[in-house]
Amino acid sequence: MFDTMTLTKIAAAFCSALLVLVLGSWIADKIYSPAHHGEDHVVAWIETDTGPSEDAVVEEGPALAELLALADLEKGAKTFKKCAACHKLEEGANGVGPHLYGVVNRVVGSADGFSYSGNLVAVAQTWSPENLNGFLIKPSKYAPGTKMSFNGLSKLEDRANLIAYLETVGN
Repeated sequence: MFDTMTLTKIAAAFCSALLVLVLGSWIADKIYSPAHHGEDHVVAWIETDTGPSEDAVVEEGPALAELLALADLEKGAKTFKKCAACHKLEEGANGVGPHLYGVVNRVVGSADGFSYSGNLVAVAQTWSPENLNGFLIKPSKYAPGTKMSFNGLSKLEDRANLIAYLETVGN
């Protein structure tokens, strides 16, 4: 029925497929596992909005203004490290993103020498703390069409600390 050579070829094909599967799994684990990317790794999640149920109780947290008054500038500087990959704090030093020197209360889309994308100017006139807060929650949702691929900051405290820190730079 089968000769020895045919059985050897079938066994070799099976072993090769198994080897590719094991090596592929190992490589994917090394590339995509958050455990291998350090502490600053950002994990993305999918938000679903099913709306509040009739029994749901909405708890109000502290307002942005209150958190800005109590903001920790050191934590804001640490949070800025997530932004530093694309943004610089020196005036006129644009990177992948526009410079953030004096960004708080600056006119939206006004960094000289930077070509903005999307509908940014239509969502706000100035980068007030409230507008920055909304943008930092999820940039692509706040300004559809923006090239900024940052997932956002989910914690209001982190956003307040970052905005307070940015307010000290060039303002």
